[in-house]
Amino acid sequence: MEDAESPGLGLDLPEVPPPPAMIASPYRVLARKYRPQTFAELIGQDAMVKTLANAIERGRIAHAFLLTGVRGVGKTSTARLIAKALNCVGPDGQGGPTITPCDVCEPCRAISEGRHIDVIEMDAASHTGVDDVREIIDAVRYSSVSARYKIYIIDEVHMLSKNAFNALLKTLEEPPEHVKFLFATTEVEKVPVTVLSRCQRFDLRRIPAEKLAAHFAEISTAEGVEVDSEALGMIARAAEGSARDGLSILDQAIAHGAGTVTADQVREMLGLADRGRIRRLLQLVLSGDVAAALAELDQAHEFGIDPTQLLRGLMQSLHLATRIKAGASFDALQSAEERESAAEMAQNLSWATIHRLWQMLLKGLQDVDIAPDPREAAEMVLLRLIHASEMPDPASLLQRLTGEGAVAGPAAAPVSKSGGATAQVPVDFRALIARLEQAGKHQLAVQLHDQVGLISYAPPALAIKPLRPLGPDWPRDLAVALKSATGASWQVSLSDESGEPSLLEQEKMAEERVRADVLADPNVRAVMDAFPEAELESFSTRGS
Repeated sequence: MEDAESPGLGLDLPEVPPPPAMIASPYRVLARKYRPQTFAELIGQDAMVKTLANAIERGRIAHAFLLTGVRGVGKTSTARLIAKALNCVGPDGQGGPTITPCDVCEPCRAISEGRHIDVIEMDAASHTGVDDVREIIDAVRYSSVSARYKIYIIDEVHMLSKNAFNALLKTLEEPPEHVKFLFATTEVEKVPVTVLSRCQRFDLRRIPAEKLAAHFAEISTAEGVEVDSEALGMIARAAEGSARDGLSILDQAIAHGAGTVTADQVREMLGLADRGRIRRLLQLVLSGDVAAALAELDQAHEFGIDPTQLLRGLMQSLHLATRIKAGASFDALQSAEERESAAEMAQNLSWATIHRLWQMLLKGLQDVDIAPDPREAAEMVLLRLIHASEMPDPASLLQRLTGEGAVAGPAAAPVSKSGGATAQVPVDFRALIARLEQAGKHQLAVQLHDQVGLISYAPPALAIKPLRPLGPDWPRDLAVALKSATGASWQVSLSDESGEPSLLEQEKMAEERVRADVLADPNVRAVMDAFPEAELESFSTRGS
């Protein structure tokens, strides 16, 4: 017989809850756990915060705000912060709107926890119709229950229907004094102009990679996780300006690394190519070492590196070299090895070669995306790059085939300077540009090559026709640079007289002439006739 104090079998007794200590609190992902609670914690949006602070301080608060930007830059977080800033009453309950909400008073806490009755959040993706907007229109007539302002936060507002937008217009233009609208969208171009004109617009910028890396470092420390600086840089770059995306990647990396995160772990997790491997591969391509380049590609395949990521890495390295050649500054997250390699590449590659390689990489990236076997397509791209890097520029091709358009060598003509000394200047316009390039005046060299037509070259006088606006101080800057590069005092004059095409246009015409000659060759014509869909992508004149 059962004990009187023991529960009877089959009785439906209530389950005794376990002690609180035994209940594990649910894990919150980093993107939610570290959502900014104050404007000071909102990174990368200083201009917007300053504008809001001035508006609140002077009492010039708009009735509708539109927040736009890419994913994860803080649009919804900013909307909630604005709601707190407008409804904060301070710790003593006597405060007014402020750019530094206390986060202590009941309105601040309720808004942070998403339970404030006067702050209504709506997702336009699931409430697209006019009936949903009609509910808002009917509700705005009533005063707020407990807050200073009744605030409507509508996320992804661009997904509202046309009729819904039209229904909202009148209320949006003349809302009651106690109502504020906060709209957020990633596709502002889909929002009707009639709505845009009724809102104060803020374009939230992509967050710079160095700021993201610093932010992720602080979060890693707070989480008690050791993450090396290179791994943080990789995560920041992969985030592409989005704090939420970066925190999601960091969350995954922490789980992957079990307490310690290294660059190799992040690289493996994201399927990225080692930047050192990318630099080696690009050097092998530029040196024309086919066997070694294919071996490096095979090894990358064995490590599981995606061919698309590999080509993108090559494009990033080439782009970095291009920026350095143009005189741009380095990225703060780039290592010393990257900077040294980029500087060497910028010095060794001509502009024509860089542009040719970039276009071929861009075309190759498309080929890899659509090819049945991406690895085979990547191999063909590398082979095309190797052969393209060995080709001379179009002007040299024209000189070899026709004897026209000879490229001047380093020869120079003496020019008398004041004082009786003699300065050495290049013998023609193309050689003058090469001298500027050697002197490190890359931007001026590019402008002379691409954007002007030569009228007369009579050292030390240079007459040219600008093909696009160059600025009022440009002739003076050019004269100073030419004196530094050649030792002669130049007189640079701009004129509207007819001149030659730019050297860039001449090179394009020369290339088209050479291409036409190649296509006219009987052997080439026979191949093209046999394969009607074939196209001539590149050619070489070696052995001619």
